[in-house]
Amino acid sequence: MNKCTLALAVAVGVLSQQAYAEGQADAKGFIEGATSTLGLRNFYINTDNRSGANGKTGQSLNSEWGQGFDLRFNSGYTQGTVGFGLDVIALEGIRLDTGRGSNGATPSTSGTTMFPAEATGGKNAKSVNDFGSLGLTGKVRVSQTELKVGTLLPNNPVIKYNDGRLLPQTFTGGELKSNEIKDLTLTLGQVDEAKGRNSSNDDNLSIAGANGSSNFSADTTGRFSNKFQYAGADYKITKDLVASYYYGKLKDFYSQNFLGLVHNWAIGPGVLKSDLRYYRSRDDGANGSNSAYFTNGFYPDTPASLTKGKVDNDLYSYLALYSVEGHTFGAGYQYTKGDSDFPWLNQGDGSSNSTITDMQIQKFARAGEKTWQARYAYDFAKVGVPGLTAGVIYVHGDGIKSTTGDKSEWERDISLSYVIPEGTFKNLGFAWKNAMWRTNVATRDQDENRLIVSYSIPLL
Repeated sequence: MNKCTLALAVAVGVLSQQAYAEGQADAKGFIEGATSTLGLRNFYINTDNRSGANGKTGQSLNSEWGQGFDLRFNSGYTQGTVGFGLDVIALEGIRLDTGRGSNGATPSTSGTTMFPAEATGGKNAKSVNDFGSLGLTGKVRVSQTELKVGTLLPNNPVIKYNDGRLLPQTFTGGELKSNEIKDLTLTLGQVDEAKGRNSSNDDNLSIAGANGSSNFSADTTGRFSNKFQYAGADYKITKDLVASYYYGKLKDFYSQNFLGLVHNWAIGPGVLKSDLRYYRSRDDGANGSNSAYFTNGFYPDTPASLTKGKVDNDLYSYLALYSVEGHTFGAGYQYTKGDSDFPWLNQGDGSSNSTITDMQIQKFARAGEKTWQARYAYDFAKVGVPGLTAGVIYVHGDGIKSTTGDKSEWERDISLSYVIPEGTFKNLGFAWKNAMWRTNVATRDQDENRLIVSYSIPLL
């Protein structure tokens, strides 16, 4: 055996022993390392479409109330160089009150914002009494690299699950995450389907304008994809500075590049957090030429009458947050440049993105939109009331492209929440969220209230 071969064999042996040792040290066992929690969420929502009316521009008032159950089991890993595990998420939603005429559901839609609709019943059909799903995720770990396959809850700059209603949205696919290199996290994944926050069924993926959301579940004109691929890297340059790059591609719809920089700077008695983001989104495959795959909000200079087209958007944003003595003051600016709205995964049944303007009601990411925001939050732990927090955000966007000239919109969100920090009812939480949206983009302004009571019970 020559010296090079001998050196390689020794190196491989050392690395294998190191990986085995790390696996042994971290892995407590499949059951011994398991955790389990039961999450309870009682959720009431009231949405007042102030300028809408039944039979005219749509239902003016939507109200729903339900109880959600979110049971999770996360196993530990079997011991050894290669560790195996299994995660389980069981979801169940029960309707408490959403009668005919106040939920906006019809059998030809995906249902309401919280529940599926009954298959029969005509206009303003009742929501189903209950719905649920079971998700399984197999996982494998070698050293500091983990692979998950099955039900996923991804949350990164190019794909983000929605958790704004009774039950969370979930995705089906695979994700690989690695921390083998110090201060560097690598992510690679692919999702094929999504289960909406108001559904028990998996559906393929789409974007606004192509998802046929006006008659979602029985849609014959909507266009969908069964492949969204993503990859990214987060690198901690210093303990206070993190740089990120991500790439996402929804087959036949769009590709997206993301660059981000987050910096924390101690100034005086507080800390200034700077969050700089850039997205470059372009058409992919059929979206470039087939009108059935076009996105909403497409307003090219010529011809000016178009309102749908291929994805073409650059989004720039900056958000500054200064935190001191329980106070957090914030200000931000975002500009969407290009012929189309900013794209993200959107099946038409409730979705989220990772922009700084994803608010309670609106996203503020329309073609040409220039948005500024101001925000304030306070943590009452500083005055002896731990668990109590409050905040307000005001967002104003203008320069929105349309066939009749530039438009504008604004939204004001207020939140108040309290989570019992200790004692018999530790983790019992109460929250009130109020939002007001005004616009000349559409004909319907909105006011919305959400009341949420939540409780997390550790089982293991």
